[in-house]
Amino acid sequence: MLLIRPPGVYPPQGDTELLISCLRRERLDGGCWVLDLGTGTGAVALAAARTGARVTAVDLSARAVLAAWANTRLRRRHVELHRGDLTGPVQDRRFDLVTANPPYVPTEGSGRPRGPALAWDAGPDGRLVLDRICREAPRLLDAGGVLLLVQSSLAGVPQTLAALRDAGLRAAVVARRRQAFGPVMTARAGLFERLGLIGAGVREEELVVVRGVR
Repeated sequence: MLLIRPPGVYPPQGDTELLISCLRRERLDGGCWVLDLGTGTGAVALAAARTGARVTAVDLSARAVLAAWANTRLRRRHVELHRGDLTGPVQDRRFDLVTANPPYVPTEGSGRPRGPALAWDAGPDGRLVLDRICREAPRLLDAGGVLLLVQSSLAGVPQTLAALRDAGLRAAVVARRRQAFGPVMTARAGLFERLGLIGAGVREEELVVVRGVR
């Protein structure tokens, strides 16, 4: 899918593709409400909109919201867009499906990421945003609603499963894909080795999609 992507907006990559492949397995139609958190270019929101579902998308980046707006208009798909911090703009609503491709790359230091790094930097353990989603997203699910969350195995998949189960969801890994490190992960490989997240010389990760059901 060709998408408009201004500088600083996260480009659709392997994690995007894996998340969309899982979204396509869900039973969606015009009676379903979908929320896409951290929409970026709007790729996942567009995939949901093609099913006829009513889609809302949120991103913290003004550039990302603009890119998603342009991409949805070019494809003549209606997506309700909000600039905001994760679930903030939609806290009083409920959805049948929530999707999320959050930042999950471990980084040195505990300061808040800035600029383009907002799309991938996620604190020393990679869970700065993942933990928030695990706390906040289950509250937005209607009865029988589904959360689809993609992340790297370097950011603690067992922690994600445990947090979602603690929030009352039935959670399991439903898709996996191994892929070579991209530029950001390659630049952090030395850090990952020091943290014990990868072995010496390893330059690949496993992406997983976790599915939680209320």
